Amino acid sequence: MRPVEQKTFTQAAQISLELRAELRDLARDIAHEAGALVKEIRRGEVDVAATKSTDTDVVTVADTSAEKLVRELLAQHRPDDGILGEEDGLAAGTSGLTWVVDPIDGTVNYLHDISEYSVSVAVVVGPPNPGEWQVIAGCVYRPDDGESFEAAYELGAYRAGEKLEIAPPVELGRALVATGFGYEAEMRAGQARVLQGVLPRIADIRRFGSAALELANVAAGKYDAFYETGLNPWDMAAGELMITEAGGIVTGLEGKPASFALTVAGNPETLEQLTKLLASLDADQVVSD
Repeated sequence: MRPVEQKTFTQAAQISLELRAELRDLARDIAHEAGALVKEIRRGEVDVAATKSTDTDVVTVADTSAEKLVRELLAQHRPDDGILGEEDGLAAGTSGLTWVVDPIDGTVNYLHDISEYSVSVAVVVGPPNPGEWQVIAGCVYRPDDGESFEAAYELGAYRAGEKLEIAPPVELGRALVATGFGYEAEMRAGQARVLQGVLPRIADIRRFGSAALELANVAAGKYDAFYETGLNPWDMAAGELMITEAGGIVTGLEGKPASFALTVAGNPETLEQLTKLLASLDADQVVSD
């Protein structure tokens, strides 16, 4: 594996530790408020408000309501910051900070009353694009049971007060690897091809349907690694910080940054093996298969 191009984090380091902690706490508070809202909506009948890329890529009333709440709260607390949300796109700010928000990551699970969904809230400095941003603070919150992952740059990643650490390195054949699949048939066919090459070479695969939670669980050491094609900025922002603060890396192939083409995360030594395998399978070419 080519060396991963490390970000300098010059801009992140210029933000005081106190402000980073404040932003983390605000991300947590907002994620928890949005989570309470979507959990309350889930007690009734959840309606599909729209579809996006395919008929299975759904948006619920809860998605739009939760993002509206997040934007209202940020307007109160951080009116000069930008916001990039899954449902309503980018509203530019003037502070140099942008909040990257997924009101419900795992909407299909949410729609089917499956607990594996989350609210992901992060704040970044620089352009709100993976590979260009520096993630300052974030929270991934699982509303159904209140599990909350929180992190700030250089202040660590935590769950229920316990510092997160990624799993130690393992041989690829012993690795438990998480992944996910897109909504478009062509992309799924490519992802299935890659999975056929990966599955015989690892211990097992896990797929629960919320990339933000999968990344947080890598940070917590539950999985040895993660890979997926098709992640958007709001899917990975908070989770990326969880992993780097827990001692891992988030990358693409051949030294490229994580992107829509491919995101790989975990212990650097484990990823050295996994990225070689994924490169041999042209895993970052799935979107053009």
